[in-house]
Amino acid sequence: MKLIENIKESYDELVYKVSWPTQKQLINSSVLVLIASIIIAIFIWVVDKIFNMLMEIIYSIGF
Repeated sequence: MKLIENIKESYDELVYKVSWPTQKQLINSSVLVLIASIIIAIFIWVVDKIFNMLMEIIYSIGF
């Protein structure tokens, strides 16, 4: 019986107490995450290229 009561309480909370974002808020948040992900990916790519160039220089010198 406790399981059924728990499911009912969870459903009531989900339906009546949770504040769901509007479509505009959801789109804005998604765009923000997308832009942040692209910026971080570009940053990691640049750092990787810099380390790659440094490693090529070190290996060409013969260390």
